[in-house]
Amino acid sequence: MLEHRPPSGAARRPAGAERVPYPARVGGVKVMVVADAPWVSNRVRAALGGRAEIWEITDPGQIERMESPAADAVIVDMQVGSMGGMAVIRALKGETPAGTPIIQLLDRSADEFLARRAGADAWLLKPFTARQLRSALEEASRSGAQG
Repeated sequence: MLEHRPPSGAARRPAGAERVPYPARVGGVKVMVVADAPWVSNRVRAALGGRAEIWEITDPGQIERMESPAADAVIVDMQVGSMGGMAVIRALKGETPAGTPIIQLLDRSADEFLARRAGADAWLLKPFTARQLRSALEEASRSGAQG
């Protein structure tokens, strides 16, 4: 039987050392992404790296027709369909269970005022990194749980 050895110079974990969990893990959650631009949904999917089930909504009108969206977190693009991100967040606040965190993706930093006014729990400027999105999800989860 062949033994696998890491290349010389590669870091080795000492015997008995446990793996350190990924710091911003978003495991086993269902995330609703409300965006009509495919690149936004693709970027969210790539950022979460298979740690979450992604549920894509491209038509914001679907939200008003849902019985009760059962998502653990919601990510809303600023510009989505004819409704716009602010209207989508307001509709979601009335349809999702209390404490469901909502993150708004902004086109420019000046839109933070709009995200706050709409009731978003956190916001993030596009384009964003995977670390920034996971961090925003954690922040939104904390603020959503508090209020």
